[in-house]
Amino acid sequence: MNIKKNISLYSYNSFGVDHNSSYFIEIENKSQIINFLKDEKYFKEDKLILGGGSNILFTKDFHGVVLLNKIRGINKIKEDKNHIYLRVGSGENWDNFVSFCVNNKYYGIENLSLIPGSVGAAPIQNIGAYGIEVKSFIEKVEGVFIDNSKEEKFDNKSCLFEYRNSVFKKKLRNKFFITSVDFKLNKKENYNLTYKDLKDLDEDKVSLKLLRDKIIEIRISKLPNPKEIGNAGSFFKNPIVEINTINKIKIDYDDLVYFEGNEGFKIPAAWLIEKSGWKGYKNKNIGISDKHALVLVNYGAKSGEKLKQLSIRIMEDVKNKFGIKLEPEVNII
Repeated sequence: MNIKKNISLYSYNSFGVDHNSSYFIEIENKSQIINFLKDEKYFKEDKLILGGGSNILFTKDFHGVVLLNKIRGINKIKEDKNHIYLRVGSGENWDNFVSFCVNNKYYGIENLSLIPGSVGAAPIQNIGAYGIEVKSFIEKVEGVFIDNSKEEKFDNKSCLFEYRNSVFKKKLRNKFFITSVDFKLNKKENYNLTYKDLKDLDEDKVSLKLLRDKIIEIRISKLPNPKEIGNAGSFFKNPIVEINTINKIKIDYDDLVYFEGNEGFKIPAAWLIEKSGWKGYKNKNIGISDKHALVLVNYGAKSGEKLKQLSIRIMEDVKNKFGIKLEPEVNII
């Protein structure tokens, strides 16, 4: 195994902050992660699993081992009349996988186009966008426990999926290395056009490629490109509140945007942040996108600490103004 020492993480996070890791190893298959975890030399070292680096904010050096997930592969398990079942390496780029499905006319995850990160991060976050959550298409998640190197499989129910959450983000946070994810996708046309920005599409003329292109167009118009400006996309989750909170806010804001769901009423965090006066904020080398209030941006800061402090100030302002506690979607280290 090629274990490197004192490696800069600048190229491995979409915020573009420059912190180091004491040790660094690239994991390319399941056997490699198992063998590493059995190496007594690194038993006591803290370990951090890293995929695409698009959902993490480093605020300091990491004194431990960064495990960079580079497990690749998209393989057909089986198929029937209506569905195709695929096993995907957790280190595959998520959008490359979506593109693969669109090109092969596998339906279901096209609304999740251009979401940054790896396939392994998808179940952790239960990623979602434009009326779709990935939990609807995941059959199984396989991986290895960090503490004892034992292999385990989680079916959909065992993943405990919630809004932007799962057992891998809560109880097993950084304790389980995901090696592959099994997906069940449709072979017949099945589009979700319920999101407001998609309602102008003609249901009779829509295609997988057309819908993917539309999603990409929307995302590019709203979100800055992390290759140009450091960011991790949505920094906060959309809070879920009770009807009493909705009614209270509507007294002063008749333009309140909210959506009713199974768990309660969801208010866009971007709306709360914008109404708190933060959209477009900039202070030297950090700020908030003028395209989307949910996106914290790095204009050149070497450390993520200032961005962390900015996020705390935003949470305090929203709490004071609306009585709502925002929760970061980004993993802050």
